[in-house]
Amino acid sequence: MAKLLVASDDRIFITLIIIPSQFSSDASSSYPKSEDRLLYFHLPVGDQTTQQTFISYIESQKPHVRAAVSELTKNVPKRSGSRRRLAGIVLDIFCMSMIDVPDEFNLPAYTFYTSNASFLGLLFHVQSLYDNNKLDVSELKNSDAEFDVPTLTRPFPARCLLSVIISKEWLPSVLARARTLRETKGILVNSSGGMEHQALKFFSDMKSNTPPVYAVGPILDFKTDDGDEKGSQILRWLDEQPSRSVLFLCFGSMGWFGEKQVREIAVALERSCHRFLWSLRRPSHLGHMNCSPPEEFKNLEEILPEGFLDRTAKIGKIIGWAPQTAVLGSHAIGGFVTHCGWNSILESVWFGVPTAAWPIFAEQQFNAFQMVEEELGLADSEMRKRVKEMKDKLRTALLDGGSSMAALRMFVKDVVENIPKNAF
Repeated sequence: MAKLLVASDDRIFITLIIIPSQFSSDASSSYPKSEDRLLYFHLPVGDQTTQQTFISYIESQKPHVRAAVSELTKNVPKRSGSRRRLAGIVLDIFCMSMIDVPDEFNLPAYTFYTSNASFLGLLFHVQSLYDNNKLDVSELKNSDAEFDVPTLTRPFPARCLLSVIISKEWLPSVLARARTLRETKGILVNSSGGMEHQALKFFSDMKSNTPPVYAVGPILDFKTDDGDEKGSQILRWLDEQPSRSVLFLCFGSMGWFGEKQVREIAVALERSCHRFLWSLRRPSHLGHMNCSPPEEFKNLEEILPEGFLDRTAKIGKIIGWAPQTAVLGSHAIGGFVTHCGWNSILESVWFGVPTAAWPIFAEQQFNAFQMVEEELGLADSEMRKRVKEMKDKLRTALLDGGSSMAALRMFVKDVVENIPKNAF
């Protein structure tokens, strides 16, 4: 996103404030280096503990972010010349609790929303129902009811709502986040007009009572590590397989299954007799509350059916972490079993790979519903044709004159016009 903004306009200078990983003290070794108009400000590694919840960890970083912004307000004129001013702060969606930081410095706040515009519309709709109509959607738990979401073309089943939305305990936090999002000057979304026409049509209507939404995607990371031998082995194996012959199973950076489910998947794969590439990982020993990522298996035989690896050696390959974009770009991939994380959906469409949805948590059930709406699932030749059409639309959006490039330039224009007169 930062690189896109810098490339879109010569007037733009960006400082990216990087919060250190909660789980890796040596993550700084992989940090990118600053460039001409793109600077990286690394917050200090403190006394963070893996026992903190993710929310409390982010909150603990607020004093460091405040200090970083304070330093920027002092250094921007010195570094860039008196004609440069601090125009605003873009907050990641997981850092919305820091919105008071730009307020303290009288700076406009924007949001980078890494999920899709349709789900953003659902959050706003749930909040609007509660605040304006006194309708508590958590009452719909275990209900067969359906309700209209303005960013979707057909009613959405209540049973597919996120657990945090239908939870009495967590709904207040969801509502608070939606209200905070409404306070921002604009929201950048990792999507495009071709992917979400209905949602963006809703947000373009003044009656939506939301900040401007800029669909500037797809923003994808195609970078590969040439020194990664495991990744190279995976790609070499794929090179040896026939075109469109391999089913790729991968469930995201946080996805994992229990032993019983893993064995069931293994049995199904073996009985199918189809080639497969399966990214299989175990839950973190740190637990779930702090969002710690899954870990690699040291011995696959401890969880797979006896003899499975030997019997499927000629048609299948089981791996840990997967270089997902490189895999999806391989000629050998014919289908993708995915957890329906938004990035995974964008990547599969970008490479024209039909998908089978296996949502696990968060907004993934909603994303799966949206995939059905867009007809991007596994099926016959007509479905593959539909996926190719969406692939072409997604790629066209990023061309000069495409919808995402137009939205990016509109965002820059609005940022410049909203620079406070007394900005630093």
